[in-house]
Order: sequence, then structure tokens, then C-alpha cells
Amino acid sequence: MQARPFLKWAGGKSQLIKEIDEILPEELTQGKINRYIEPFVGGGSVFFYIAQLGEIEEFLIFDINPELILAYKTIQKNVEDLIELLLKLQDKYLSFDAEKRKQYFYQIRSQFNLQRQQIDFQTYHPDWVERTAHLIFLNRTCFNGLFRVNSQGEFNVPIGRYKKPKICHPDNLIAVAQILQNTQIHYGDFTESEAFVDNRSLVYFDPPYRPLSKTANFTSYAQEIFDDSSQLRLRDFFRVLDHKGAKLILSNSDPKNENLEDNFFDVAYAEYHIKRVKAQRTINSKATRRGQINELLIKNY
Repeated sequence: MQARPFLKWAGGKSQLIKEIDEILPEELTQGKINRYIEPFVGGGSVFFYIAQLGEIEEFLIFDINPELILAYKTIQKNVEDLIELLLKLQDKYLSFDAEKRKQYFYQIRSQFNLQRQQIDFQTYHPDWVERTAHLIFLNRTCFNGLFRVNSQGEFNVPIGRYKKPKICHPDNLIAVAQILQNTQIHYGDFTESEAFVDNRSLVYFDPPYRPLSKTANFTSYAQEIFDDSSQLRLRDFFRVLDHKGAKLILSNSDPKNENLEDNFFDVAYAEYHIKRVKAQRTINSKATRRGQINELLIKNY
């Protein structure tokens, strides 16, 4: 089975795989790249795709979201117990009527948030299995399948309206676990990846996207705010890795969807190759504002 993201993830790149595949460096098929690095792994769509091409053996993924990294490490270390617990959660949830489902969802969400202060995110512990199961449960049953936290790091998405949500995908989790056996998983800022990058590395950046408008500020994948200064800090880091000879790809929103005069990325990445590709915007409170938009793919080769 082909491994795919185990979480629904806002801004996931499943729909851009074809476009990203078309711009992958030719060195990848020539055996000249032996390491793949993602400093913002998120849901991991591109990571799982690249990992299954069979061209690279060494993988490193990073993220600043501690819950996400805990989940990846749990699947890497103990996918069997995770599947067992998820199946129990799924059976229990689906046996309830609408009102009991609502009560159960908020019970799990409250427990998830209350236990956050008691979790050691650094050292693996069997408690991680329950926490990962609860994370996946919330992700599969909440509104729009979002992962969003407030400034205190608490999961705050309300319940969704799914009649029969698929909470556990055992075959996929096993496939994901197999890929993660050959993957180094790191918690930290994107700059933590620098020490592992050389001229035989392929690095893909999928940062929190720059909001297209002042009312489109969904950047809450983690407590930290990723504003324009952060985007420029990432641009500076892109240059650092470029000087190390690595092959680099970066995706982001295209400000010109809303304002043709907004040249933020065109100026920031003026010395690199910028390609505009079509993508589907699915997260908006107004259905009329969902649809095809441009996104940016930026590469240094």
C-alpha cells in the first residue's frame, strides 16, 4: 500500500504532488542526491511521496509543532498499540448517537488539553500512544479536519458533522511506520536542519503560508506566529542552504491572488526560479471564496 498522510492537514500538498514531481531535480534519478530533508513536515504529503520513489535512502523531517512530532515518533516506535487503541475509539464513537458523539468529542478534547502539561515531549513513553490516538481522533472528527491551537497551545477546533468518519486506517499507519523506520524525526525550528544539509541534499520547504488577506490569518499550526519577518528569515535561510549546494524547493501562497501589486515573494526570491501553479483553496468560512487559486513553487536550480 502507498503511504499517505495520517492526518488531515490544512494546506496539505497532496493536490500539488504532480506539479512538484515535474520540477524535481534531475540529480534525483542520477543517484546524486542521497538525503531528503523537510524542515516543516506538517502532514507529510511530499515526504511520503518522495520516500516511495525509491531514489533516496536517508530522510530527515522537522517541525515546530510538538504534538505532530510526538505523533510521528509514536507511529515509528509503536504503531501496533496505536492501531488497537484507535479501533476502540472508532467503534465507541460510531456506536453513539449525535448528542453522545458531541459529548464524547469534547470530553476527549478537554482531556487532551488538560494532559498537555504532564506530557514529556522529549522522551518516548507509552503514554504517547494514547495522546497520538486522541490527536488522530480529534483530527478525524473535528470541523474541516483542521489542526489549530490557541496561544496556549490548546487544540480548539469544534466538532465536525461527519455521519461515519473513518478514524483508523490500519494499513496506512503500517505503511507510514515502515517509511519512518528510515527517518530521523526532529522537533525544532526550521533552522535546526542546517547541520544536515550538504550538496547531495534535496530540501523541501512548506512553511505556514503567508495569509492572502488580513482576514485569512490561519497560521495556527503551532503557538508561534509565522509573520512576514519569519517569511524573510526563511528566505535568508534558503540562501544559506543554496550556498551549501543543496537542491531547494519552497511552496507558498501567491499574494497576487488578492492584490496584483503585492510582489512580496517576487522580490524576496528574485534570484530564484518562481513558478505559479493552480491549487484548490478549501479552507474558507464562505463557500464562494473556495476554488482555484495560484500557489508558488520556488526552486534554486
